[in-house]
Amino acid sequence: MVNKSTSDSIEEYIKKILTQTGFVEIRRSSLADEFQVVPSQINYVIKTRFTENRGYVVESKRGGGGYIRIAKVSFSDNHHLLRSLTDSIGVTVGQQVFADMIQFLFDEKIISKREGEMILAASCDEVLGQEAPAIRARMLRKLLQRLDRKGH
Repeated sequence: MVNKSTSDSIEEYIKKILTQTGFVEIRRSSLADEFQVVPSQINYVIKTRFTENRGYVVESKRGGGGYIRIAKVSFSDNHHLLRSLTDSIGVTVGQQVFADMIQFLFDEKIISKREGEMILAASCDEVLGQEAPAIRARMLRKLLQRLDRKGH
């Protein structure tokens, strides 16, 4: 597994470029050289920290001219964001996907850190039991609907 501080540094670097330009196009090997890591560690950071559930679109092209393009999804307003998230929820939601969506809501300043922490505590497998994935899906749908009605 990648050293946490290295992963954090890579994530921070990519997010800084995203803030400036709205998207980033990188070569996996160049970024790996810059951070003195193997290319698979770049893949790890991108696959775990720049997911659709966290509001990113990742496009990858392998080969000689290969690149990774990452863009932050932007919405015209929070209503469209919340509606889009609601529409993306299936019948079940795994704990990691749920946590990613809560992180995204926090990143977008729709919920506070404390609210996010409480939601995560109440939605873990240990609390919800055997039906956790289905309950999480219903919880998330209701939460997003409530946030949308509150005009966030």
